[in-house]
Amino acid sequence: MAEVEKSISFDGRDIRLKLGLLAPQAGGSVLIESGDTAVLVTATRSEAREGIDFLPLTVDYEERLYAAGRIPGGIMRREGRPPEKAILTSRLIDRPLRPLFPSWLRDDLQIVALTLSMDELVPPDVLAVTGASIATLIAQIPFNGPMAAVRVGLVGDDFIINPTYAEIEAGDLDLIVAGSPEGVIMIEAGANQLPERDIIEAIDFGYEAVRDLIKAQQDIIADLGLQIIQQAPPEVDQTLENYIRDRANDEIKKILSQFEFTKTERDTALDAVKDNIQTAIAELSEEDPVRVAATADPKAVGKTFKEITKYFMRRQIVEDNVRVDGRKLDEVRPVSCQVSVLPKRVHGSGLFNRGLTQVLSNCTLGTPGDAQNLNDDLQTDQSKRYLHHYNFPPFSVGETKPLRAPGRREIGHGALAERAILPVLPPKEQFPYVIRVVSEVLSSNGSTSMGSVCGSTLALMDAGVPIIKPVSGAAMGLIKEGDEVRVLTDIQGIEDFLGDMDFKVAGTDTGITALQMDMKISGLPLETIAQAIHQAKEARLHILDKMLQTIDQPRIETSPYAPRLLTIKIDPDMIGLVIGPGGKTIKGITEETGAKIDIEDDGTVTISAVDESKAKKARNIIQGMTRKLHEGDVYVGRVTRIIPIGAFVEFLPGKEGMIHISQLADYRVGKVEDEVAVGDEVIVKVREIDGKGRINLTRLGIHPDQAAAAREAAAVNR
Repeated sequence: MAEVEKSISFDGRDIRLKLGLLAPQAGGSVLIESGDTAVLVTATRSEAREGIDFLPLTVDYEERLYAAGRIPGGIMRREGRPPEKAILTSRLIDRPLRPLFPSWLRDDLQIVALTLSMDELVPPDVLAVTGASIATLIAQIPFNGPMAAVRVGLVGDDFIINPTYAEIEAGDLDLIVAGSPEGVIMIEAGANQLPERDIIEAIDFGYEAVRDLIKAQQDIIADLGLQIIQQAPPEVDQTLENYIRDRANDEIKKILSQFEFTKTERDTALDAVKDNIQTAIAELSEEDPVRVAATADPKAVGKTFKEITKYFMRRQIVEDNVRVDGRKLDEVRPVSCQVSVLPKRVHGSGLFNRGLTQVLSNCTLGTPGDAQNLNDDLQTDQSKRYLHHYNFPPFSVGETKPLRAPGRREIGHGALAERAILPVLPPKEQFPYVIRVVSEVLSSNGSTSMGSVCGSTLALMDAGVPIIKPVSGAAMGLIKEGDEVRVLTDIQGIEDFLGDMDFKVAGTDTGITALQMDMKISGLPLETIAQAIHQAKEARLHILDKMLQTIDQPRIETSPYAPRLLTIKIDPDMIGLVIGPGGKTIKGITEETGAKIDIEDDGTVTISAVDESKAKKARNIIQGMTRKLHEGDVYVGRVTRIIPIGAFVEFLPGKEGMIHISQLADYRVGKVEDEVAVGDEVIVKVREIDGKGRINLTRLGIHPDQAAAAREAAAVNR
């Protein structure tokens, strides 16, 4: 392919596309650039494997640290398993891309996005999403695109397209909008309690820019003399499908209208119908066309059964405005909450139930040294002080599977809940703890990610974290049949599985903190999205009210087993003194007191210990070491050793001075031992600090008021 270049501008910010330059053996490739950030995206297609009954699409986003001019850490000095941000970016590319491939496609598809260069201004993630669409079109893979994505920021009162890292940090919105010619197909957002109208306006603003990127892709394809491949589905023999429909339609319709059924009862009844059909097919003669078709595709009965169930569930919602559990379209399932479910060894716990979905969230308070280090990825942030982890064990859906490391779904749901909570966390200066929340999904029937948001809020308040406001969340669904559209509040599993949308909205009573929308169809108009956002607010507030009936504000005290933190500020020039050569001094303080000490470059020292007295002891030592002394200061000290010409006194932790024998009393002293002994408590005044930093003390000329003040200060610091 000949090299082709194209540039698109948004408010003076260019996106540059280069085709035919790199990866010539990939099915399609594009180098997409903005600023000094460059991402190579490729799309490759292989023939379908036998027996595959789904779309085997793999999306991988890869980071190389050379892109930022850095060498990886560790023994190997090369990149290892992908960091969390890379996994989330892989999901970000996959989510708007997957619905645009035809449902009948079975070829192996792989999208690889590789960041080759990255500056400190332009994030590569949205570039990779748009690049995936371009590479797919060039590879001539059947595709209902083009598709593109942009990021929308809010700085002051102005929306901006593809903001820099600094603008994202300074603003109140970080929203990614992906769309196709038919409408918005994916939304991912974090917001600082923005009202619904602002979010809707931002989505509309972003989709206008998406349209420009879609038009640019259409122009490129036309310039290359290519076509957008949109094939019709292959013809399928209807013999088996008609046989199943004749025997299952009435039974499935009847089961779905039994609103008193629990999920388990409904699933059992549906499985019985399917088993009866499979038994009937097995009893047919081997030459019967129905049995031949079922034998050729063992999964055909299950697929057809799913389609029939999907049809009647959706028709019931569209025609009767009623759901399989009898709820109205905007009705939330029963909600219940508990806190302090676990002993206080766990610093805070919250149990959230909504219908058959149950999430137990647990909060742990840690020290600044527990923050997650992010040095081995391309993020500009170097550490995280709030961590949210989400676990989804197989028993939560009544299954048996091997337990593995967290997958992409678990990481994605944890990141969404983390994003929802971040805007309401207290600033580090007010609450210096590192906070980790782990949400254990104990039962799943729809919207466990929003359940983990609610459970996390309960756990944080139970742990005594002074959050600005409590956060709740709800998941919205969609059924679209032709021109008929129904938005569903608080979707359960079957509505997620057989519906067209999963739209998660989290926020406070003031505004939205996080959004995530995924589609199974090729796009939605803004009007439908706006309806879902407004409908979600009612659900959020209803759920929030139930939560506040359980715990209406953060506890005043943290768990007795949580570390006690004391924070002091020292002169940054004194950091070396506290650490000591090879860390000897700080290790000594830690061993002596049992406290943990973290020192930041600006001189902020955080001291932690479960026993507050140990933290205070370490604080006093550090304050004593770093306090600037002045002649005339008066202290309470203790005699540590005696020599013929005087006595050494420790008057501050780690600070020692000498009282010359002539300064022990206002009369002549024959022997030092006549006036003081080792261990005696004495009132001393700083008489002189010589050129070598040595401190000379005296017991003379101390006013009674100075002595009293010194004793009071010593009592407070003990």
